[in-house]
Amino acid sequence: PWLLCTNRLEAEGFKDQGNAFYVKKDYSEAFNYYTKAIDACPKNASYYGNRAATLMMLCRFREALVDSQRAVRLDDCFMKVRGHLREGKCHLSLGNAMAASRCFQKVLELEPSNSQAQQEHKNATAVLEYERMAELDFEKRDFRKVVYSMDKALGLASTCHRFKILKAECLALLGRYLEAQSVASDILRMDSTNGDALYVRGLCLYYEDCIDKAVQFFVQALRMAPDHEKSRLACRNAKALKAKKEEGNKVFKNSNFEAAYRLYSEALAIDPNNIKTNAKLYCNRGTVGAKLNKPDQAIEDCTSAIKLDDTYIKAYLRRAQCYMDIEQYEEAVRDYEKVYQTEKTKEHKHLLKTAQLELKKSKRKDYYKVLGVGKNATEDEIKKAYRKRALMHHPDRHSAATPEVQKEEEKKFKEMGEAFTVLSDPKKKTRYDCGHDLEEDSNNMGGHNGGFVPIGNVVASDVW
Repeated sequence: PWLLCTNRLEAEGFKDQGNAFYVKKDYSEAFNYYTKAIDACPKNASYYGNRAATLMMLCRFREALVDSQRAVRLDDCFMKVRGHLREGKCHLSLGNAMAASRCFQKVLELEPSNSQAQQEHKNATAVLEYERMAELDFEKRDFRKVVYSMDKALGLASTCHRFKILKAECLALLGRYLEAQSVASDILRMDSTNGDALYVRGLCLYYEDCIDKAVQFFVQALRMAPDHEKSRLACRNAKALKAKKEEGNKVFKNSNFEAAYRLYSEALAIDPNNIKTNAKLYCNRGTVGAKLNKPDQAIEDCTSAIKLDDTYIKAYLRRAQCYMDIEQYEEAVRDYEKVYQTEKTKEHKHLLKTAQLELKKSKRKDYYKVLGVGKNATEDEIKKAYRKRALMHHPDRHSAATPEVQKEEEKKFKEMGEAFTVLSDPKKKTRYDCGHDLEEDSNNMGGHNGGFVPIGNVVASDVW
């Protein structure tokens, strides 16, 4: 090779200076001098080998791989083992485990006892196994295991963009968006045209319900890599999801609740992986269910929303209101407590206190149910209901019944008298409606006469 050098002494001088800087760990300067040596003598394998070693220290493995391969081609002798070893290390760091394995195998053919080649060959085999496991787990949608395998693989192939992208995609699918974005952004800082990294950035935005921004990244990824199928599919899903959701919102505002329910259901079928948007869609559909007077269905949808996003306050509030509507006050209190712990606003405090009051009231005798009237019943409606039920359960009417039946009817008759005593008295009724304990009042009721409560000029015992 020296015959091809323009200045042998100058090239050797550059190499010596490069070696000096390499020993000092000033790899940037070492790279500059090795490059000068190569410019002076472009056919010398050792110069390429030295520059490859320097590039490896600078983590510039793609460039180091080119220099290592050049060194191997130029020298069939003493550089062969070292060259193959460096080439294999570059391949391994870049995630090309199969190519790396071939390089280390060549070294072992030349030097069977080379311990470094033996260890690196084991590392390459391990990376291939991690890749295989990750592929299987991705198909099973076990994204946590894929992240684990990629972390292990990256421990041996630290600069492999492919492994980093797969890890980032799975992090996004697991809802760990900040971690996924960090990985993708690191790659884009080194390579702004990387279609895979652009796809992952778009995926994170898409799953965070920033659909317009997500579409921009998917479109950019397709510009860089027109055959990027994942970006094409994600872009199509994002646009379809946005359109369907907006259409559902529009018909809901027009009070077309049946159509809104159908559209939200169609939107939910587009992409099961979009947790945040689907949580909103379930909550929206729950709202529709409440409007359609289907509280159980509304509760089920709100529960689905909460399973997807356990911080979704709106879903808790909607579900709590549905529980209130069907008088499941304990469940309503639980949801309102969760909301108030998260956001201590006056409104949420009021809702919680209201639910707690209704729960307390529900554990007393429901005098309205005893008389068979609604809670907004008028005084006249209460009187009519009492007359009707007094006749139905009056002891005289059941004098021929068995002792057990007589006892049960007498109990019901007394309960009605107690209920009427409270609900016919404006002050007692107000206290009862406000949740006060009227047990003391019940124990001291006057004019009850064993269940006979006068109504105007009529006595219940005389109504036959």
